[in-house]
Amino acid sequence: MESLFWVSVTIIIYSYFIYPLVLFTFSGIKQAFSDTKYLWRRHQRRTLNIKEYPAVTVIIAAYNEESCIKARIENLLSLDYPKEKLTLLIGSDGSNDQTAEILSAFDVENLHIHVFNTNRGKMSVLNDLVKKTIDDIIIFSDANTHFQSDTIAQLARHFNNDKIGAVCGELHLVDGDTGDNKDNVYWRYEQVLKFHESRLNALQGANGAIYAIRKSLFMPLPANTIVDDFQIAMNVAKQGFRLVYDPEAIAVEEIAPNLAEEKSRRVRIGLGNYQAFFKMYWALNPLLGWRFVAYISHKVCRWFVPHLMLIALISNVLLLDSDFYQAILAAQLIFYVTAFYGIKQQADDKKTTTLIALLAFFVAMNLALMRGFIKYFSSNVQGTWQRTTR
Repeated sequence: MESLFWVSVTIIIYSYFIYPLVLFTFSGIKQAFSDTKYLWRRHQRRTLNIKEYPAVTVIIAAYNEESCIKARIENLLSLDYPKEKLTLLIGSDGSNDQTAEILSAFDVENLHIHVFNTNRGKMSVLNDLVKKTIDDIIIFSDANTHFQSDTIAQLARHFNNDKIGAVCGELHLVDGDTGDNKDNVYWRYEQVLKFHESRLNALQGANGAIYAIRKSLFMPLPANTIVDDFQIAMNVAKQGFRLVYDPEAIAVEEIAPNLAEEKSRRVRIGLGNYQAFFKMYWALNPLLGWRFVAYISHKVCRWFVPHLMLIALISNVLLLDSDFYQAILAAQLIFYVTAFYGIKQQADDKKTTTLIALLAFFVAMNLALMRGFIKYFSSNVQGTWQRTTR
């Protein structure tokens, strides 16, 4: 029982604290041992002459997005990218609001609308739209996301390197009412990990709001796929191509308007994470090097943290004949009481300290993961949409 407790605690600490230190160390070593010429070329801003811009297609699957789809199309049409090299391919997935009507009202040469009468799910729409694409570079995004004027140019500039198969941009989260940036500590922490994993060719997936891939590397996925962005990008790596993270390719997206919407979104993502785990056994190959290390450390260990937290708590209770473990249990209980207090405060729209907010986020995230795990094994996973309110 004592071994079970310490193994659980060690894996949690490793994933969140030790792995990042190891990652930063080896990322720094790799950078330090690069030759001076390579370093200079790596850090200079890579730009392309306008004549060198590749033709790209932006693909968006939309479902009941009447509140934001018009603004999204206007945003894409206003971008600083040659219009003759930019195609917009938008699919309405059986929307039962005004999404299809709003899209059809646009009369723009490089905008192509596909209205699907039946709601089949995002992955089915993406599979169909990719088949209709003739450009070599595809950019995937969401209906509620906005690109900065140079975002597509920032993504496209990487594809003059034949070894790069996909590029993930950076997503900034904002409050829909105030426009304030709501990137929290955990989100920024994840972005730092992405940056260093990208250096070691170990970037884990992409963000569905902003990533680009070579069409030739797109592998269709089953209709019930939940975390399509993660699996699509990882399949690019599976084929031996690099995934790159570019923090200069920026997209902006509103946060969920309330805690209930955010909780539902986290549960569904959690479900999708376990679905991906049981479909991607190829990524568990140690011969993949840093990609294997990052996958185990950054993803797999994290996905099973809620289970490890539960094991640590139960095994701790069974070790109460020791004063030391009594103190550890007291610390655990204080941790959870503080976290649930923070969750309650957030539900009541009340402010807390940064530490309490972080503990609340951590516990809420892992509760959602556990619910996703239970849902994965207790329900028939469907790919149809569970839309977050905009």
